[in-house]
Amino acid sequence: MQDDLIKNLCVSNKRAVARSISIVESNNNESAVLLKKIFPKIGNAHRIGITGPPGAGKSTITNHLTKYYRKQNKKVGIIAVDPTSPFTGGALLGDRIRMSEIGQDEGVFIRSMATRGSLGGLSNRTVDAADVLDAAGYDYIIMETVGVGQSELDIARSADTTIVVLVPESGDSVQAMKAGLMEIADFFAMNKSDRPGSQQAIASIQTILMMREHDEKSWMYKIIKTIATENKGIDNLAEEIERHTEYLKMNNLLLKRREEKTKSRIKDIVENILKTELWSESGKNSLTSSLEKVELGKISPYNIAEEIIKNFKNHKLKQNSH
Repeated sequence: MQDDLIKNLCVSNKRAVARSISIVESNNNESAVLLKKIFPKIGNAHRIGITGPPGAGKSTITNHLTKYYRKQNKKVGIIAVDPTSPFTGGALLGDRIRMSEIGQDEGVFIRSMATRGSLGGLSNRTVDAADVLDAAGYDYIIMETVGVGQSELDIARSADTTIVVLVPESGDSVQAMKAGLMEIADFFAMNKSDRPGSQQAIASIQTILMMREHDEKSWMYKIIKTIATENKGIDNLAEEIERHTEYLKMNNLLLKRREEKTKSRIKDIVENILKTELWSESGKNSLTSSLEKVELGKISPYNIAEEIIKNFKNHKLKQNSH
């Protein structure tokens, strides 16, 4: 069954792409098998992270950037990371409605991924979904995040090029520094740049960037002015993405960056596998029986934790000996 699915996936069949991402989201054994099989097909797409404070206009930029690439006959996959709806557990903001115009295009695939309250797991699922789109032959994969929390920063870090979208309103540049956005940005988009305070906000970001260490080979950060609602500055954004891609290739950094991200991803996968196994049925039973021994001031939580891990190891040894 999976072989047929992969065959259809590799010819950009939208139904196969959707089904594959659903499998990946389930994070079960079938998901791991699928990701292993499609691995030889990935590595051709350029992954773009678009992040920044809520309301900065990231979705509008994504929309127009996609239209720009479609005019060049490039295929675009979009993963929009949304907060979880407390009612349905699905993506709350409904990017499909918001991007319905480009969503009808055969060369565009849009998927909303809800956080579902996961800490850390979301970034792994998003990167896995990006692998599916890569294998399906999309030229550009845009990962758009709603907020600037830890999982959103992790997603942006997994991109080849990360754009941080800011607006002129006071406090945004300071907020960006606090959220760690300054560290992950490859360049900035100052959206709604027709608003008052735009030049002042750009100047404050430039001051921060000048404090960074750099030499003649260093990447020169730019701040691109955009008015996304009027489709202004989008071509400049696309040119800057291209300039950054060329810089990475010329300095042999594209593969190096991807290798570093893969190492980090392997670490996350190993931790998730161990965590899942540890809190499987035997782990839960071990925890329950250990928790019964807890009396304030009698046994240290560290002793209990060590006992749970010891029981887990013994359980694994018994399993392997059979």
